[in-house]
Amino acid sequence: QTQERFFRPHFLQAPGDMMAHEGRLCRLDCKVSGLPSPELMWLVNGKPIYPDLTHKMLVRENGVHSLVMDPLMQNDEGTYTCIASNKAGQSSFSLELKVVGKETKHAPQFVEKLQNMGIPEGSPVRLECRVVGMPPPLIFWKKDNETVAKAKDRISMTQDATGYVCLLIQTTGRDDAGWYTVSAKNEAGVVSCTCRLDIYAQWHQTVPPPMRKTPRTGSRYAALMGQGLDVKSAFPTSDNSPILFASSPPEATLESEEL
Repeated sequence: QTQERFFRPHFLQAPGDMMAHEGRLCRLDCKVSGLPSPELMWLVNGKPIYPDLTHKMLVRENGVHSLVMDPLMQNDEGTYTCIASNKAGQSSFSLELKVVGKETKHAPQFVEKLQNMGIPEGSPVRLECRVVGMPPPLIFWKKDNETVAKAKDRISMTQDATGYVCLLIQTTGRDDAGWYTVSAKNEAGVVSCTCRLDIYAQWHQTVPPPMRKTPRTGSRYAALMGQGLDVKSAFPTSDNSPILFASSPPEATLESEEL
């Protein structure tokens, strides 16, 4: 009779310590040899693992055994041991599985929105808002549905860890007027906010100097009377002769006599 031969299990492939994310699929793969084919048992922290809704044991055609956890839970963290056994004996390996907690996600939300603005042409302008979200959202700017491009000498975009977002235009022109939209996007969602920017032309108007008061012109008689002088008493005249002043030229006297 031919004597039956036995070989104790031997792991050809085994995983080492690993880290996996909560809520995702986690697979522990190993490959074992032995005669007869060994049976495998999985344990976590010394306790056997039994198939259920989130834990499955699979064997592929190429002889690879897998422990699949889907989705991975926080309480799946621990020390995993795989024991392979047959008539000839047993073999095992162990590893540490660390579960990274699921990141809390929040869709972006505007704490402070953009405000409509109107400024003189040539002045700088800041379009500002504040947005929060987890993970921190990416920011996109558009003007009249066209993406706003950065320009080193004129246009810059900033964002800090507090959620402050700013579009700075150093020297504005009439073409900068329009509707501006800022969008914030992360894995949990997207949100947008819009404002209107108006650019006013600067009018350079010269103000005329104040007008000087010119005295009303009148006769010398009226001017002297206006100064409080009694011309009639100082220079008595007859009804038929005209009033002659010392300053009157001789020609004026002759002309009067002729008249």
